[in-house]
Amino acid sequence: MKETATLWWDDALAGIRYIDQTQLPAKYTIVRCTSVDRLITAIKRLEIRGAPALGVAGGYGVALAANVCTEVSSGVFTRKVLQEAGRIRESRPTAVNLSWGVDRVLAQMLTATDVASAQKAALDEAKGIAAEDTRCCHAIGDYGAALLPDPCTVLTHCNAGALACSTWGTALGVARSAVVAGKHVKVIACETRPLLQGARLTAWELARDGIDVTVITDSTAAHIMRTGKIDAVIVGADRITGDAVFNKIGTYMHAVCARHHHIPFYVAAPLSTFDATRTEREVTIEERGREELAVMGNRTLIPDGVPVKNYAFDATPMGLVSAIITERGVARPPLDIGTLLSRTTSYNEP
Repeated sequence: MKETATLWWDDALAGIRYIDQTQLPAKYTIVRCTSVDRLITAIKRLEIRGAPALGVAGGYGVALAANVCTEVSSGVFTRKVLQEAGRIRESRPTAVNLSWGVDRVLAQMLTATDVASAQKAALDEAKGIAAEDTRCCHAIGDYGAALLPDPCTVLTHCNAGALACSTWGTALGVARSAVVAGKHVKVIACETRPLLQGARLTAWELARDGIDVTVITDSTAAHIMRTGKIDAVIVGADRITGDAVFNKIGTYMHAVCARHHHIPFYVAAPLSTFDATRTEREVTIEERGREELAVMGNRTLIPDGVPVKNYAFDATPMGLVSAIITERGVARPPLDIGTLLSRTTSYNEP
């Protein structure tokens, strides 16, 4: 199965290239990004989206800020890159991977003693994050594939595939790895309103790979769970605290329905998505603009003057999660995230 790179550093460009996800599936566009302003716009507009991809983008963003900075004084150079890093970090508040990628590259950059060394350290670390993301996704896929029966039908929400990472994917990586292992897997992709990441992105990815995929409206999920057509629900995550999983709005609804119908509800995510410092109440859930709900193309869907609530994410209580599939193994709630993150060996929690 061919791997699709979705976000990478181009040495010749001295910048970032990425697939513009807002154009899919109608148009496949590779964007050249050579400024921090352009990267921040891409993140806010969801041209780049998905927790692991945001981690990679955060790392590359710091490397880009360092690369374009022309200051020769180490002190001034550092201050300017730190300012740009802060802007990148704050461009989306809910996904923890973005700040994780930014901070990880900054930490390496700050060990350098001169500007040239700092620029090299930043880029080397950013490229390392991208390579690590690929390894993590494949490990998550292998651990998750072992949980799936053969044959099976998996329901997923939003897009946790190659487009949400640098390649392969987390939740969709599980499906891909199961297919590679010889299992017969069908995927039911919820459309994921209002921006249709499931219909536009998940379906596009899986169809390209020749994996059986069917798109449903979000509100159909409970019905097909009740009819016994779903063997497992697998989603990604944008942040995981000790008490909740933050993911695309609608995930909580699927978790409740899966529990009611005795269907396992799995979360596939790298350890970089775990947040040991906060609880659910301390995490800001991003609210997006009214136009995403009120307008489709040239058509107005909601009367002028009527307000909307457009939450980008929701929080699923940990008690509804059957297991979390990570690059080091399968962990089952309740979780001690601090202990989990401190472990350096593989695990398989009972």
